[in-house]
Amino acid sequence: MTNPHGKRRGTRDMFARDFRKRGLIPLSTYMICYRIGDIVDIKDCGTVTKGMPYKVYHGKPGRVYNVTMRAVGVIVNKRVKGRILSKKINLRVEHIRHSKCRDDFLKRVKENEAVKKEDKASGVYVCTRRAPDNTR
Repeated sequence: MTNPHGKRRGTRDMFARDFRKRGLIPLSTYMICYRIGDIVDIKDCGTVTKGMPYKVYHGKPGRVYNVTMRAVGVIVNKRVKGRILSKKINLRVEHIRHSKCRDDFLKRVKENEAVKKEDKASGVYVCTRRAPDNTR
């Protein structure tokens, strides 16, 4: 028997819901606010087949460029042969979640601003640059 050639070929585990997470989708999924410029991760929800991205985009980060009532437009980089193309895809909100890739950066910026404010008051300079760990 030959391999199938369909759109959802090889997605048995990829689109499957987690253990004890099957059934209805929580309403909090629909209440999340997406704004233009947000960084989101694409993670397909196998329960909803409408607005589902192609399997290549599963697990990829993207930037929101358009927001409608039920769907979100996302710009994603896709590698095609030797080059990287930016693709615009429209997804329903069940298939995306906010990315946590910038959380560390924003936390560090906030801490640095607090340190700089204290240093300015006391008149002592403290370097806020990151230093590599000397673990060896």
